[in-house]
Amino acid sequence: MAVNISEKILILDFGSQYTQLIARRVREGKVYSEIFSFNIHIDKIKSFNPKGIILSGSPSSVYDKNAPICNPEVFKLGIPILGICYGMQLMTRILGGRVLKAQKREYGRADLIIDDDSDLLKGISSELSTPNSKLRTTVWMSHGDRIEESPMGFIPIAHTENSPIAAMRDAVRKYYAVQFHPEVVHTPAGVKIIHNFIYNICGCIPTWTMTSFIESSVSKIREVVGMKKVICALSGGVDSSVTAALVHRAVGDKLTCIFVDNGLLRKNESENIKETFKRNLHINLRYVDAKRRFLKKLTGVKAPERKRKIIGREFIRVFEEEAKKIGRVDFLAQGTLYPDVIESTFFRGPSATIKSHHNVGGLPTRLRFSLIEPLRELFKDEVRFVGKELGLPEDMVWRQPFPGPGLAIRIIGSVTDERLVILRDADSVVLEEIKKAGLYKELWQSFAVFIPVRTVGVMGDERTYENVIAIRAVISQDGMTADWARIPYELLGIISNRIINEVKGVNRVVYDISSKPPSTIEWE
Repeated sequence: MAVNISEKILILDFGSQYTQLIARRVREGKVYSEIFSFNIHIDKIKSFNPKGIILSGSPSSVYDKNAPICNPEVFKLGIPILGICYGMQLMTRILGGRVLKAQKREYGRADLIIDDDSDLLKGISSELSTPNSKLRTTVWMSHGDRIEESPMGFIPIAHTENSPIAAMRDAVRKYYAVQFHPEVVHTPAGVKIIHNFIYNICGCIPTWTMTSFIESSVSKIREVVGMKKVICALSGGVDSSVTAALVHRAVGDKLTCIFVDNGLLRKNESENIKETFKRNLHINLRYVDAKRRFLKKLTGVKAPERKRKIIGREFIRVFEEEAKKIGRVDFLAQGTLYPDVIESTFFRGPSATIKSHHNVGGLPTRLRFSLIEPLRELFKDEVRFVGKELGLPEDMVWRQPFPGPGLAIRIIGSVTDERLVILRDADSVVLEEIKKAGLYKELWQSFAVFIPVRTVGVMGDERTYENVIAIRAVISQDGMTADWARIPYELLGIISNRIINEVKGVNRVVYDISSKPPSTIEWE
Protein backbone atom coordinates (compact mmCIF):
# COMPACT_ATOMS: atom_id res chain seq x y z
CA MET A 1 0.00 0.00 0.00
CA ALA A 2 2.32 2.70 -1.31
CA VAL A 3 2.30 6.18 0.16
CA ASN A 4 2.15 9.10 -2.29
CA ILE A 5 5.50 10.94 -2.12
CA SER A 6 7.00 13.34 -4.64
CA GLU A 7 10.53 13.81 -3.25
CA LYS A 8 12.26 10.43 -3.68
CA ILE A 9 15.76 8.99 -3.95
CA LEU A 10 16.23 5.57 -5.56
CA ILE A 11 19.07 3.34 -4.37
CA LEU A 12 20.34 0.56 -6.63
CA ASP A 13 21.59 -2.34 -4.51
CA PHE A 14 24.66 -4.25 -5.74
CA GLY A 15 24.90 -6.41 -2.62
CA SER A 16 26.64 -4.14 -0.13
CA GLN A 17 26.21 -4.83 3.58
CA TYR A 18 25.74 -1.06 3.96
CA THR A 19 22.88 -0.55 1.45
CA GLN A 20 20.20 -0.21 4.12
CA LEU A 21 22.40 2.36 5.87
CA ILE A 22 22.37 4.52 2.74
CA ALA A 23 18.57 4.47 2.72
CA ARG A 24 18.44 5.32 6.41
CA ARG A 25 20.85 8.27 6.03
CA VAL A 26 18.71 9.70 3.22
CA ARG A 27 15.55 9.32 5.30
CA GLU A 28 17.24 10.87 8.31
CA GLY A 29 17.50 13.93 6.06
CA LYS A 30 13.67 13.81 5.73
CA VAL A 31 13.80 12.66 2.11
CA TYR A 32 12.11 9.38 1.19
CA SER A 33 14.28 6.62 -0.28
CA GLU A 34 13.73 3.10 -1.56
CA ILE A 35 16.12 0.28 -2.40
CA PHE A 36 15.81 -1.56 -5.71
CA SER A 37 17.80 -4.51 -7.06
CA PHE A 38 20.56 -3.49 -9.49
CA ASN A 39 18.85 -5.41 -12.32
CA ILE A 40 15.45 -3.73 -12.03
CA HIS A 41 13.86 -2.89 -15.39
CA ILE A 42 14.52 0.66 -16.57
CA ASP A 43 10.77 1.30 -16.89
CA LYS A 44 10.31 0.69 -13.15
CA ILE A 45 12.99 3.26 -12.41
CA LYS A 46 11.19 5.76 -14.63
CA SER A 47 7.81 5.05 -13.02
CA PHE A 48 9.33 5.54 -9.54
CA ASN A 49 10.26 9.03 -10.76
CA PRO A 50 13.26 9.64 -8.46
CA LYS A 51 14.96 13.01 -8.10
CA GLY A 52 18.28 11.23 -7.68
CA ILE A 53 19.87 7.77 -7.86
CA ILE A 54 22.54 6.29 -5.57
CA LEU A 55 24.60 3.28 -6.65
CA SER A 56 25.58 1.18 -3.62
CA GLY A 57 28.80 -0.63 -2.88
CA SER A 58 29.32 -4.35 -3.47
CA PRO A 59 31.59 -7.20 -2.36
CA SER A 60 32.26 -7.79 -6.08
CA SER A 61 34.86 -6.36 -8.43
CA VAL A 62 33.61 -4.85 -11.70
CA TYR A 63 35.86 -7.42 -13.41
CA ASP A 64 34.32 -10.46 -11.73
CA LYS A 65 32.65 -12.91 -14.10
CA ASN A 66 29.22 -12.47 -12.56
CA ALA A 67 29.66 -8.89 -11.35
CA PRO A 68 26.31 -7.12 -10.80
CA ILE A 69 25.85 -4.51 -13.54
CA CYS A 70 22.87 -2.20 -13.94
CA ASN A 71 21.27 -1.22 -17.22
CA PRO A 72 23.49 1.46 -18.85
CA GLU A 73 20.26 3.30 -19.74
CA VAL A 74 20.30 4.52 -16.11
CA PHE A 75 22.91 7.04 -17.27
CA LYS A 76 20.60 8.42 -19.99
CA LEU A 77 17.73 9.42 -17.70
CA GLY A 78 19.03 12.93 -17.00
CA ILE A 79 18.84 12.27 -13.22
CA PRO A 80 21.66 13.13 -10.76
CA ILE A 81 23.62 10.00 -9.75
CA LEU A 82 25.96 9.32 -6.81
CA GLY A 83 28.19 6.23 -7.01
CA ILE A 84 29.56 4.83 -3.75
CA CYS A 85 32.65 2.56 -3.78
CA TYR A 86 31.68 -0.22 -6.25
CA GLY A 87 29.07 2.22 -7.57
CA MET A 88 31.90 4.61 -8.43
CA GLN A 89 33.87 1.87 -10.21
CA LEU A 90 30.82 0.71 -12.14
CA MET A 91 30.02 4.28 -13.18
CA THR A 92 33.62 4.68 -14.36
CA ARG A 93 33.58 1.48 -16.41
CA ILE A 94 30.17 2.08 -18.04
CA LEU A 95 31.05 5.68 -18.95
CA GLY A 96 34.44 4.85 -20.48
CA GLY A 97 36.99 5.35 -17.68
CA ARG A 98 39.55 2.83 -16.41
CA VAL A 99 39.37 0.74 -13.24
CA LEU A 100 42.40 -1.28 -12.12
CA LYS A 101 43.23 -3.62 -9.28
CA ALA A 102 44.89 -1.52 -6.59
CA GLN A 103 48.46 -2.54 -5.69
CA LYS A 104 47.48 -2.05 -2.08
CA ARG A 105 43.97 -2.83 -0.87
CA GLU A 106 42.54 0.11 1.06
CA TYR A 107 40.46 -0.94 4.06
CA GLY A 108 39.54 1.05 7.16
CA ARG A 109 40.04 4.70 8.02
CA ALA A 110 41.84 6.91 5.52
CA ASP A 111 42.88 10.56 5.35
CA LEU A 112 40.87 12.22 2.55
CA ILE A 113 42.39 15.37 1.04
CA ILE A 114 39.71 17.59 -0.52
CA ASP A 115 40.75 19.29 -3.76
CA ASP A 116 37.40 20.94 -4.55
CA ASP A 117 34.74 21.68 -1.94
CA SER A 118 32.31 23.59 -4.15
CA ASP A 119 29.40 21.12 -4.22
CA LEU A 120 29.42 17.48 -3.04
CA LEU A 121 32.12 18.12 -0.43
CA LYS A 122 30.92 21.60 0.50
CA GLY A 123 30.91 22.65 4.14
CA ILE A 124 32.79 19.61 5.40
CA SER A 125 34.17 20.41 8.82
CA SER A 126 37.59 18.83 8.87
CA GLU A 127 39.14 17.63 12.09
CA LEU A 128 42.44 16.96 10.28
CA SER A 129 42.84 20.38 8.63
CA THR A 130 45.54 22.83 9.64
CA PRO A 131 45.83 26.55 8.80
CA ASN A 132 46.94 27.25 5.21
CA SER A 133 46.54 23.59 4.19
CA LYS A 134 43.96 21.79 2.10
CA LEU A 135 40.83 20.51 3.80
CA ARG A 136 41.23 16.98 5.12
CA THR A 137 38.80 14.60 6.76
CA THR A 138 38.58 10.98 7.84
CA VAL A 139 36.69 8.51 5.64
CA TRP A 140 36.05 4.77 5.69
CA MET A 141 37.49 2.80 2.77
CA SER A 142 36.75 -0.77 1.73
CA HIS A 143 37.98 -1.57 -1.78
CA GLY A 144 40.50 -3.58 -3.80
CA ASP A 145 40.04 -1.74 -7.13
CA ARG A 146 40.70 1.92 -7.82
CA ILE A 147 39.98 4.51 -10.52
CA GLU A 148 43.02 4.84 -12.78
CA GLU A 149 41.40 7.16 -15.32
CA SER A 150 38.08 8.96 -14.84
CA PRO A 151 35.51 9.02 -17.69
CA MET A 152 35.42 11.97 -20.07
CA GLY A 153 33.76 15.00 -18.47
CA PHE A 154 34.78 14.07 -14.90
CA ILE A 155 37.30 15.86 -12.70
CA PRO A 156 38.81 14.57 -9.43
CA ILE A 157 37.63 16.46 -6.32
CA ALA A 158 39.44 14.50 -3.58
CA HIS A 159 42.24 11.99 -3.12
CA THR A 160 43.98 9.81 -0.55
CA GLU A 161 47.53 8.51 -0.40
CA ASN A 162 46.42 5.28 -2.06
CA SER A 163 43.62 6.59 -4.32
CA PRO A 164 44.50 9.47 -6.66
CA ILE A 165 40.78 9.75 -7.50
CA ALA A 166 38.90 9.17 -4.25
CA ALA A 167 35.99 11.41 -5.33
CA MET A 168 35.05 12.85 -8.74
CA ARG A 169 32.28 14.72 -10.52
CA ASP A 170 30.75 15.62 -13.84
CA ALA A 171 28.93 18.81 -12.84
CA VAL A 172 27.22 19.16 -16.22
CA ARG A 173 25.46 15.79 -16.05
CA LYS A 174 25.33 15.89 -12.22
CA TYR A 175 27.19 12.61 -11.84
CA TYR A 176 29.20 12.26 -8.63
CA ALA A 177 31.17 9.38 -7.14
CA VAL A 178 33.18 8.61 -4.01
CA GLN A 179 35.52 5.71 -3.35
CA PHE A 180 34.74 5.68 0.38
CA HIS A 181 31.54 4.93 2.33
CA PRO A 182 29.81 8.15 3.48
CA GLU A 183 26.91 6.18 5.01
CA VAL A 184 28.92 4.59 7.86
CA VAL A 185 29.64 6.26 11.20
CA HIS A 186 33.39 5.89 10.57
CA THR A 187 33.08 8.70 7.98
CA PRO A 188 32.29 11.64 10.32
CA ALA A 189 31.30 14.01 7.48
CA GLY A 190 29.42 11.31 5.57
CA VAL A 191 25.93 12.49 6.46
CA LYS A 192 26.82 16.01 5.28
CA ILE A 193 28.04 14.58 1.95
CA ILE A 194 24.80 12.64 1.43
CA HIS A 195 22.76 15.72 2.35
CA ASN A 196 24.77 17.82 -0.10
CA PHE A 197 23.79 15.33 -2.80
CA ILE A 198 20.08 15.05 -2.00
CA TYR A 199 19.48 18.75 -1.22
CA ASN A 200 21.91 20.80 -3.31
CA ILE A 201 22.48 18.52 -6.30
CA CYS A 202 19.12 16.69 -6.58
CA GLY A 203 17.08 19.64 -5.27
CA CYS A 204 15.05 17.56 -2.81
CA ILE A 205 12.95 19.28 -0.15
CA PRO A 206 12.96 17.61 3.30
CA THR A 207 9.26 16.73 3.62
CA TRP A 208 9.44 13.04 4.68
CA THR A 209 8.36 13.05 8.34
CA MET A 210 6.43 10.57 10.43
CA THR A 211 3.62 13.10 10.80
CA SER A 212 3.23 13.34 7.02
CA PHE A 213 3.51 9.54 6.77
CA ILE A 214 0.67 9.05 9.28
CA GLU A 215 -1.61 11.55 7.50
CA SER A 216 -0.98 9.94 4.12
CA SER A 217 -1.36 6.37 5.47
CA VAL A 218 -4.61 7.09 7.32
CA SER A 219 -6.11 8.60 4.17
CA LYS A 220 -5.01 5.63 2.05
CA ILE A 221 -6.28 3.00 4.54
CA ARG A 222 -9.69 4.70 4.74
CA GLU A 223 -9.91 4.76 0.96
CA VAL A 224 -9.01 1.06 0.63
CA VAL A 225 -11.10 -0.31 3.53
CA GLY A 226 -14.26 1.74 3.09
CA MET A 227 -17.01 0.17 5.23
CA LYS A 228 -15.43 -3.31 5.40
CA LYS A 229 -13.80 -5.01 8.40
CA VAL A 230 -10.13 -5.46 9.30
CA ILE A 231 -8.46 -7.87 11.73
CA CYS A 232 -4.95 -7.69 13.14
CA ALA A 233 -2.93 -10.32 14.99
CA LEU A 234 -1.62 -8.41 18.01
CA SER A 235 1.50 -9.68 19.76
CA GLY A 236 2.32 -6.64 21.88
CA GLY A 237 5.53 -6.05 19.92
CA VAL A 238 6.35 -2.67 18.39
CA ASP A 239 5.44 -3.60 14.82
CA SER A 240 2.00 -5.13 15.45
CA SER A 241 1.14 -2.51 18.09
CA VAL A 242 1.93 0.44 15.79
CA THR A 243 0.10 -1.27 12.92
CA ALA A 244 -2.99 -1.67 15.11
CA ALA A 245 -2.88 1.92 16.36
CA LEU A 246 -2.42 3.32 12.83
CA VAL A 247 -5.23 1.23 11.30
CA HIS A 248 -7.49 2.09 14.24
CA ARG A 249 -6.93 5.80 13.66
CA ALA A 250 -8.03 5.26 10.07
CA VAL A 251 -11.05 2.94 10.46
CA GLY A 252 -11.96 2.98 14.17
CA ASP A 253 -14.34 0.20 15.25
CA LYS A 254 -14.06 -1.56 11.89
CA LEU A 255 -10.76 -2.96 13.25
CA THR A 256 -10.68 -5.97 15.59
CA CYS A 257 -7.39 -7.09 17.11
CA ILE A 258 -6.89 -10.71 18.12
CA PHE A 259 -4.43 -11.27 20.96
CA VAL A 260 -3.53 -14.93 21.55
CA ASP A 261 -2.02 -15.58 24.98
CA ASN A 262 0.07 -18.69 24.35
CA GLY A 263 1.41 -18.88 27.92
CA LEU A 264 4.91 -18.11 26.67
CA LEU A 265 4.88 -14.37 27.35
CA ARG A 266 6.94 -12.39 29.84
CA LYS A 267 5.77 -11.43 33.31
CA ASN A 268 2.55 -9.35 33.36
CA GLU A 269 2.70 -8.97 29.57
CA SER A 270 -0.85 -10.05 28.73
CA GLU A 271 -2.30 -7.73 31.41
CA ASN A 272 -0.29 -4.78 30.07
CA ILE A 273 -1.43 -5.41 26.49
CA LYS A 274 -5.09 -5.66 27.49
CA GLU A 275 -4.81 -2.49 29.57
CA THR A 276 -3.16 -0.49 26.79
CA PHE A 277 -5.32 -1.49 23.84
CA LYS A 278 -8.71 -2.11 25.37
CA ARG A 279 -8.92 0.46 28.14
CA ASN A 280 -6.50 3.21 27.05
CA LEU A 281 -6.67 3.17 23.23
CA HIS A 282 -10.26 1.80 23.10
CA ILE A 283 -9.45 -0.71 20.35
CA ASN A 284 -11.72 -3.75 19.85
CA LEU A 285 -9.63 -6.53 21.35
CA ARG A 286 -10.43 -10.25 21.42
CA TYR A 287 -8.30 -11.85 24.12
CA VAL A 288 -7.82 -15.59 23.66
CA ASP A 289 -6.51 -17.53 26.66
CA ALA A 290 -4.78 -20.48 24.98
CA LYS A 291 -2.08 -21.09 27.60
CA ARG A 292 -3.02 -24.69 28.46
CA ARG A 293 -3.55 -25.53 24.80
CA PHE A 294 -0.04 -24.47 23.79
CA LEU A 295 1.70 -26.01 26.81
CA LYS A 296 -0.04 -29.33 26.23
CA LYS A 297 1.23 -29.40 22.63
CA LEU A 298 4.77 -28.65 23.85
CA THR A 299 4.87 -31.37 26.50
CA GLY A 300 8.16 -33.28 26.25
CA VAL A 301 9.33 -31.39 23.15
CA LYS A 302 13.02 -30.46 23.35
CA ALA A 303 14.13 -29.70 19.77
CA PRO A 304 14.04 -25.93 19.01
CA GLU A 305 12.71 -26.34 15.45
CA ARG A 306 9.91 -28.61 16.63
CA LYS A 307 8.96 -26.05 19.27
CA ARG A 308 8.78 -23.30 16.65
CA LYS A 309 6.70 -25.34 14.24
CA ILE A 310 4.26 -26.47 16.92
CA ILE A 311 3.80 -22.91 18.21
CA GLY A 312 3.43 -21.48 14.70
CA ARG A 313 0.93 -24.13 13.64
CA GLU A 314 -1.13 -23.79 16.83
CA PHE A 315 -1.17 -20.00 16.55
CA ILE A 316 -2.62 -20.24 13.05
CA ARG A 317 -5.32 -22.65 14.22
CA VAL A 318 -6.34 -20.41 17.13
CA PHE A 319 -6.32 -17.31 14.92
CA GLU A 320 -8.49 -19.05 12.31
CA GLU A 321 -11.04 -20.09 14.93
CA GLU A 322 -11.29 -16.55 16.32
CA ALA A 323 -11.46 -14.92 12.89
CA LYS A 324 -14.45 -17.08 11.96
CA LYS A 325 -16.33 -15.91 15.09
CA ILE A 326 -16.13 -12.28 13.92
CA GLY A 327 -18.03 -12.94 10.69
CA ARG A 328 -17.06 -11.65 7.28
CA VAL A 329 -13.67 -9.91 7.30
CA ASP A 330 -11.99 -8.63 4.13
CA PHE A 331 -8.65 -7.30 5.35
CA LEU A 332 -5.75 -8.53 7.48
CA ALA A 333 -3.37 -5.86 8.85
CA GLN A 334 0.24 -6.99 9.33
CA GLY A 335 3.31 -5.25 10.72
CA THR A 336 5.65 -6.00 7.82
CA LEU A 337 8.67 -3.66 7.83
CA TYR A 338 10.91 -2.48 4.99
CA PRO A 339 13.90 -4.72 5.94
CA ASP A 340 11.53 -7.73 5.70
CA VAL A 341 10.54 -6.65 2.19
CA ILE A 342 14.18 -6.18 1.16
CA GLU A 343 15.27 -9.58 2.52
CA SER A 344 12.43 -11.45 0.84
CA THR A 345 12.44 -9.85 -2.61
CA PHE A 346 15.73 -8.10 -3.32
CA PHE A 347 19.10 -9.17 -4.63
CA ARG A 348 21.62 -9.64 -1.88
CA GLY A 349 25.28 -10.16 -2.63
CA PRO A 350 27.74 -12.59 -1.03
CA SER A 351 28.21 -10.19 1.89
CA ALA A 352 24.58 -10.49 2.97
CA THR A 353 24.27 -12.02 6.42
CA ILE A 354 21.89 -14.94 6.88
CA LYS A 355 19.23 -13.90 9.33
CA SER A 356 17.68 -16.49 11.59
CA HIS A 357 13.99 -15.70 11.98
CA HIS A 358 12.35 -16.45 15.32
CA ASN A 359 8.90 -15.12 14.57
CA VAL A 360 5.74 -17.17 14.11
CA GLY A 361 5.10 -18.15 10.50
CA GLY A 362 2.71 -16.32 8.18
CA LEU A 363 -1.04 -16.88 8.22
CA PRO A 364 -2.47 -19.38 5.71
CA THR A 365 -3.56 -18.17 2.29
CA ARG A 366 -6.88 -20.03 2.62
CA LEU A 367 -8.09 -17.26 4.95
CA ARG A 368 -8.23 -15.17 1.77
CA PHE A 369 -7.79 -11.75 3.30
CA SER A 370 -6.49 -8.76 1.39
CA LEU A 371 -3.34 -7.57 3.14
CA ILE A 372 -2.89 -4.13 4.65
CA GLU A 373 0.77 -3.52 5.48
CA PRO A 374 1.01 0.17 6.39
CA LEU A 375 4.58 -0.07 7.74
CA ARG A 376 6.16 -1.93 4.83
CA GLU A 377 8.06 1.21 3.76
CA LEU A 378 9.52 1.92 7.22
CA PHE A 379 12.62 0.98 9.18
CA LYS A 380 12.31 0.01 12.86
CA ASP A 381 13.42 3.42 14.17
CA GLU A 382 10.80 5.12 11.96
CA VAL A 383 8.13 2.75 13.30
CA ARG A 384 9.01 3.82 16.85
CA PHE A 385 8.55 7.49 15.88
CA VAL A 386 5.14 6.66 14.37
CA GLY A 387 4.20 4.91 17.62
CA LYS A 388 5.13 8.01 19.62
CA GLU A 389 3.10 10.24 17.30
CA LEU A 390 0.10 7.90 17.70
CA GLY A 391 0.28 8.15 21.48
CA LEU A 392 1.43 4.63 22.33
CA PRO A 393 3.04 4.27 25.78
CA GLU A 394 6.82 4.79 25.97
CA ASP A 395 7.39 1.21 27.18
CA MET A 396 5.59 -0.20 24.16
CA VAL A 397 7.26 2.11 21.62
CA TRP A 398 10.76 1.21 22.84
CA ARG A 399 10.05 -2.45 23.52
CA GLN A 400 12.97 -4.66 22.52
CA PRO A 401 12.35 -7.37 19.89
CA PHE A 402 10.74 -10.48 21.35
CA PRO A 403 10.65 -13.81 19.46
CA GLY A 404 7.30 -15.11 18.18
CA PRO A 405 7.73 -18.47 19.98
CA GLY A 406 8.31 -16.44 23.15
CA LEU A 407 9.95 -17.94 26.21
CA ALA A 408 9.76 -21.42 24.67
CA ILE A 409 13.04 -20.81 22.86
CA ARG A 410 14.62 -19.19 25.92
CA ILE A 411 14.12 -22.41 27.87
CA ILE A 412 16.70 -24.93 26.75
CA GLY A 413 14.94 -28.28 26.45
CA SER A 414 11.38 -29.05 27.55
CA VAL A 415 8.95 -26.27 28.40
CA THR A 416 7.18 -26.76 31.74
CA ASP A 417 5.10 -24.59 34.08
CA GLU A 418 7.88 -24.62 36.68
CA ARG A 419 10.56 -23.54 34.21
CA LEU A 420 8.33 -20.78 32.82
CA VAL A 421 7.78 -19.35 36.31
CA ILE A 422 11.54 -19.38 37.03
CA LEU A 423 12.40 -17.78 33.68
CA ARG A 424 9.67 -15.11 33.92
CA ASP A 425 10.86 -14.04 37.37
CA ALA A 426 14.54 -13.99 36.34
CA ASP A 427 13.80 -12.14 33.10
CA SER A 428 11.76 -9.58 35.01
CA VAL A 429 14.76 -8.83 37.23
CA VAL A 430 17.06 -8.41 34.18
CA LEU A 431 14.70 -5.95 32.48
CA GLU A 432 13.94 -4.04 35.67
CA GLU A 433 17.62 -3.44 36.47
CA ILE A 434 18.57 -2.68 32.84
CA LYS A 435 15.83 -0.02 32.72
CA LYS A 436 16.79 1.35 36.13
CA ALA A 437 20.39 1.77 34.86
CA GLY A 438 19.13 3.69 31.79
CA LEU A 439 20.50 1.11 29.33
CA TYR A 440 17.28 -0.34 27.91
CA LYS A 441 17.08 1.88 24.79
CA GLU A 442 20.80 1.44 24.06
CA LEU A 443 20.50 -2.35 23.89
CA TRP A 444 18.97 -4.22 20.97
CA GLN A 445 17.91 -7.02 23.30
CA SER A 446 18.45 -7.98 26.94
CA PHE A 447 16.92 -11.06 28.52
CA ALA A 448 17.35 -14.19 30.64
CA VAL A 449 17.75 -17.78 29.41
CA PHE A 450 16.85 -20.88 31.47
CA ILE A 451 19.55 -23.56 31.35
CA PRO A 452 18.43 -26.91 32.80
CA VAL A 453 21.87 -27.74 34.18
CA ARG A 454 21.95 -28.19 37.93
CA THR A 455 25.04 -26.95 39.76
CA VAL A 456 26.12 -27.07 43.37
CA GLY A 457 25.70 -23.98 45.51
CA VAL A 458 25.68 -22.93 49.14
CA MET A 459 22.73 -20.96 50.54
CA GLY A 460 22.89 -20.26 54.24
CA ASP A 461 24.32 -23.39 55.83
CA GLU A 462 22.87 -25.73 53.21
CA ARG A 463 24.21 -27.07 49.94
CA THR A 464 21.86 -26.56 47.00
CA TYR A 465 21.57 -28.23 43.63
CA GLU A 466 19.69 -25.80 41.39
CA ASN A 467 19.40 -24.42 37.82
CA VAL A 468 21.49 -21.89 35.90
CA ILE A 469 20.24 -18.61 34.39
CA ALA A 470 22.21 -17.00 31.56
CA ILE A 471 21.95 -13.25 30.89
CA ARG A 472 22.07 -12.17 27.25
CA ALA A 473 22.46 -8.51 26.23
CA VAL A 474 23.51 -7.34 22.76
CA ILE A 475 23.93 -4.16 20.77
CA SER A 476 22.90 -4.10 17.12
CA GLN A 477 21.35 -1.91 14.42
CA ASP A 478 19.09 -4.46 12.78
CA GLY A 479 19.61 -7.83 14.47
CA MET A 480 21.45 -9.25 11.44
CA THR A 481 24.75 -8.89 13.28
CA ALA A 482 25.22 -8.17 16.97
CA ASP A 483 27.93 -7.73 19.59
CA TRP A 484 27.63 -8.59 23.27
CA ALA A 485 27.04 -5.54 25.43
CA ARG A 486 29.76 -4.41 27.84
CA ILE A 487 27.43 -4.08 30.81
CA PRO A 488 29.14 -2.66 33.94
CA TYR A 489 30.30 -5.34 36.39
CA GLU A 490 28.44 -3.60 39.19
CA LEU A 491 25.14 -3.91 37.31
CA LEU A 492 25.77 -7.57 36.49
CA GLY A 493 26.48 -8.14 40.17
CA ILE A 494 23.18 -6.55 41.18
CA ILE A 495 21.24 -8.63 38.64
CA SER A 496 22.97 -11.85 39.69
CA ASN A 497 22.40 -11.25 43.41
CA ARG A 498 18.73 -10.42 42.90
CA ILE A 499 18.04 -13.48 40.72
CA ILE A 500 19.76 -15.89 43.12
CA ASN A 501 18.09 -14.35 46.18
CA GLU A 502 14.61 -13.77 44.73
CA VAL A 503 14.05 -16.54 42.17
CA LYS A 504 13.48 -19.94 43.72
CA GLY A 505 15.24 -22.73 41.82
CA VAL A 506 18.34 -20.77 40.68
CA ASN A 507 21.74 -20.73 42.37
CA ARG A 508 24.04 -19.62 39.55
CA VAL A 509 23.99 -16.78 36.96
CA VAL A 510 26.32 -16.54 33.93
CA TYR A 511 26.79 -13.81 31.27
CA ASP A 512 26.89 -14.64 27.55
CA ILE A 513 29.83 -12.86 25.85
CA SER A 514 29.43 -14.28 22.31
CA SER A 515 28.70 -12.16 19.24
CA LYS A 516 26.58 -12.81 16.13
CA PRO A 517 28.11 -14.29 14.05
CA PRO A 518 29.21 -16.93 14.94
CA SER A 519 26.53 -17.24 17.64
CA THR A 520 22.90 -16.15 17.27
CA ILE A 521 21.17 -13.67 19.56
CA GLU A 522 18.69 -16.25 20.84
CA TRP A 523 19.97 -19.51 22.32
CA GLU A 524 17.53 -21.67 20.36
